[in-house]
Amino acid sequence: MLDVANLSNFVIFAVVFLVVAVIFVTQCVKVVPQQTAWVVERLGKFHSVLSPGLNVIIPFIDRVAYKHSLKEVPLDTPSQVCITKDNTQLTVDGVLFFQVTDPQRASYGTSNYVIAITQLAQTTLRSVVGRMELDKTFEERDLINRSVVSAIDEAALNWGVKVLRYEIKDLTPPAVILQAMQQQITAEREKRAVVAASEGRKLEQINLATGAREAAIAQSEGEKQAEINKAEGQAAATLAIATATAEALRRVADATNAPGGMTAVNLQVAEKYVEAFAKLAKEGNTLVVPANLGDMTSLITSAMTIMKGADGQKTDAPKQIQ
Repeated sequence: MLDVANLSNFVIFAVVFLVVAVIFVTQCVKVVPQQTAWVVERLGKFHSVLSPGLNVIIPFIDRVAYKHSLKEVPLDTPSQVCITKDNTQLTVDGVLFFQVTDPQRASYGTSNYVIAITQLAQTTLRSVVGRMELDKTFEERDLINRSVVSAIDEAALNWGVKVLRYEIKDLTPPAVILQAMQQQITAEREKRAVVAASEGRKLEQINLATGAREAAIAQSEGEKQAEINKAEGQAAATLAIATATAEALRRVADATNAPGGMTAVNLQVAEKYVEAFAKLAKEGNTLVVPANLGDMTSLITSAMTIMKGADGQKTDAPKQIQ
C-alpha cells in the first residue's frame, strides 16, 4: 500500500512539474509576427522591444505590455463642419494614413495615439480651411492635404507615429451654395457657347471675305492675262500686216524698177481713180467734180494711151516671133 501511495504522489508531482514547465516555457518563449513590435516591461519598467521572430523573456518578471503593428494604417477621420474665409459652411471628410515608427514612444508618448492624431487632423483641417475662400478649397485640395500632414507630422514625432499623407474624400457645401454654384456653372457654359457661336460666325465671315478676295484676285489675274494675250495677238497681227505691207511695197518697188513697171503703176492708179469717181457719182446724190478737170482728162488719156500701147504690143508680139 505504501508503494502505491508513493507512486501516486510521484505521478502527481510529475504532472504538476510538467504543467509548470509548460507554463514556464510558454511565458518564456515569445514568437513575434512580421511587421509587429512588442514592448516588454520588466517589473513595470520599459525593458525592450521584441523584434519579429523567436524571442525569450523571463516569466513573471518580464511581460508584454504593448503590441504595435508597424504596417501603414488608414484612419477614417470623422466628417466635420468648417467655416471658410468668406463665412461659408463646408462639411469636410477625409482619411489619414499613418505608421508606427517608434514602438516605445507610441506606448508611452500618449495614452492613445490614434485619438491624438485624429483630433489634431480635425483641428488642423479647420484652421487651413478657415484661411481659404470657398472656391479655393475646391482648387487647392493638394495644399490642404500637405498642410494637414505637415502640422500633424511635427506633433506626432513625440508619439512615435509617422503621418504619411492625408486625403480629402469629400467637400460638401450647403444645398443653397450648391444651387448657386450650379447656376454659375450653367451661366459660364452658356457664355462659352455664345462665345463659340460668335467665333464660328466670325470665322465664317473671314472665310467668305477671304474667298471673295481670292476670287476677285483670280478674276483680275484672268482678265489681265486675257488683255495681255489680246494685246499680244493685236501686236502680232499688226506686225504681220506691217510685214505683209512692207513685202508688198517692196515687190511694188521692184516691179516699178522693172521695164514697163512705171507704166503699169500709172495705169493702175488711173483705173482706181476712175472707179472711185464712178462709185462716188453712183452712190451719192451730189456729184463731186474735181477742181481741175484737165488733170482728169489727161489722166484718162494717159490710161487710154497705155492701154492702146499694151494692145499694140500684144498684136506685134506674134509678128516679131515670125
